[in-house]
Amino acid sequence: MMSLALEETVTSLEVRLRASEKTVEDQRGIIKELKEKQAEQAAVLKELKKEQEERRVSFSASLRELGDAGSMGPDEEESTLIYQHVITNIGGAYNPNTGVFKAPVKGVYQFTVFALGQGHGSTGTGVCLHRNGEHVVTAWSRQPSDRVSASNGTSLLLEEGDEVCVKLWPNSWVYDNDNHLTTFSGHLLFPM
Repeated sequence: MMSLALEETVTSLEVRLRASEKTVEDQRGIIKELKEKQAEQAAVLKELKKEQEERRVSFSASLRELGDAGSMGPDEEESTLIYQHVITNIGGAYNPNTGVFKAPVKGVYQFTVFALGQGHGSTGTGVCLHRNGEHVVTAWSRQPSDRVSASNGTSLLLEEGDEVCVKLWPNSWVYDNDNHLTTFSGHLLFPM
């Protein structure tokens, strides 16, 4: 009797052991699948973070470096203004050596320009925003004396690689000093 009970117990334990081994093997397979899915998700997350970083675009610059005050213009022809004092340039899309903003991604961008100048009877203060060489908006004002200011802004749908710059309006001038009175700014509102 004892041996029959022992045999039944051993058999029962062997059946349970095989079932446990199968369960462990199944769980190993599930764990392997979960690890593979986790690795895929980590790669996707890394790519999304990279895209998000690339889409952070914001810059603001003023015309003159610290300690360098003065006027630019008037000139008979439009000329690109180079805003040398970079206040912020997240994403590095603004080039302070050329004065040109180059869109890193397709999207809607907001641009603003502010210009200050000396009042004069025949010379105004004016700048114009250009996209890929084409005039978009102008900020212009004139008064006979004191300081005069002008500003404007616009939202533009830009393709990757499109270029935006500010040009001095013909026969106008602008002034800047350490107070950063003449500025050019742009921000990516949202990618497309």
